[in-house]
Amino acid sequence: MSTDPTYSLQPTACSPRSATAPWPSPRYAWYVIFVLMIAYTLSYIDRTIVDLLVEPIKADLGLSDTQFSLLRGLAFAVFYTVLGLPFGIWADRSNRRNIIALGIAFWSLMTVACGFARTFGQLFLARVGVGVGEAALTPAAYSMIADYFPPERRGRALGVYAMGVFIGIGLAIMIGGFVVAAVARAPTVMLPVVGEIRSWQLAFMAVGVPGLAVALWVASLQEPVRRGAGAPEHPWAMFRQALLFIRSQWRFFLCHFAGYALLTMLFNALTAWIPAFLIRVHGYSAGDIAITYGPLLLVFGAAGIYCGGWLADHLRKRGHRDAEMRAGLYSALLLWPFAATTTLMPTVGLALAMLAPLLFFASFPFAAAASALQLVTPNRLRAQVSACYMLVVNLTGIGFGGTLTALVTDYGFGNEQAVGQAMAAVGLVLAPAAALVLWRGMHHLRASIVPAES
Repeated sequence: MSTDPTYSLQPTACSPRSATAPWPSPRYAWYVIFVLMIAYTLSYIDRTIVDLLVEPIKADLGLSDTQFSLLRGLAFAVFYTVLGLPFGIWADRSNRRNIIALGIAFWSLMTVACGFARTFGQLFLARVGVGVGEAALTPAAYSMIADYFPPERRGRALGVYAMGVFIGIGLAIMIGGFVVAAVARAPTVMLPVVGEIRSWQLAFMAVGVPGLAVALWVASLQEPVRRGAGAPEHPWAMFRQALLFIRSQWRFFLCHFAGYALLTMLFNALTAWIPAFLIRVHGYSAGDIAITYGPLLLVFGAAGIYCGGWLADHLRKRGHRDAEMRAGLYSALLLWPFAATTTLMPTVGLALAMLAPLLFFASFPFAAAASALQLVTPNRLRAQVSACYMLVVNLTGIGFGGTLTALVTDYGFGNEQAVGQAMAAVGLVLAPAAALVLWRGMHHLRASIVPAES
């Protein structure tokens, strides 16, 4: 428990209902997780469909790898991460379900707007809009899930929710590949009023429209009772409390944020460029990627993040108070050899075979990372602290992970055909760095956990 005199972990007076309410029905709680996972899946389809469209977008807009990586990453990440903070404050004070539903509707409309872009600037602004809408989802979802599940089951629940990342990316790869392949012989489509639409623009439209139905689905969910939370305070007073709480446990948060940020950066440095690697080095088409890499990412990524959450729960039940950081450490160590060698394999068959364990261990730590935050943080601050976490890991990971590979490709090797060597070099450095930070963070997690529901 913190000894910092500027912050008290004792909650403000809470209603008897929130203090004594039974946990929601497990069946309904898992239904909520399923719906939120669908929303998370959709968010990743909408944000990552661009990864399979590298070559046609570059050709139409005349971009380099570095320029495209900024469009793919920074345009989305800056507003996605920064706006997570006010959305976190809002979610700690208001109805989290409604915030999520509004966010889904907005980012879906902005994904459709990407399909109408005619210039780099228009596409950049539409990608910014996607980031703004998606900023509403995860801080509020983490807080809702913590009020639906007791601590010993949160790792698995968060793992199922986070499976949406890899289901979404896998489906984005498959949908994008099939769309691009389907219109390969007719690269432009004429629509009434709109005029000429290219294949990559059509892909954005196809994945954006279903989000409006998902927004209505989320709006039908029940908002859970906040457990152990006092009456809402002034938003900036709450944000000050969140910052004071992070300062009171700064050693834990430094290791947690930095360790998982390095793993997020590595994940994006690899997955952002695997389609381009397969196309440039092994001559794959978009359709080839849709039926090979897409299913690999969907199956092994989803399995990895669920297993990581399960392992954290299992270790915690066995008395390991550092279970969540331990799961992250195992991930970094096991990922290292695959990250450093997969894209150096001499044949595409070997590369695809190595991709399975690479994607499994690259996804393994992230449910455990979210679970650790919910364990350490009092209820009334969870969405804000989660937003701070998302700010750090996504600004570095989404904003600069893909760009890191592009910079090594463009300026280290000076040849876009060397994208595989660039990915391997990034993996060789980032995985052990993450392992070292997370190993140190295990001690600080043991020292920081407080009974957040008390």
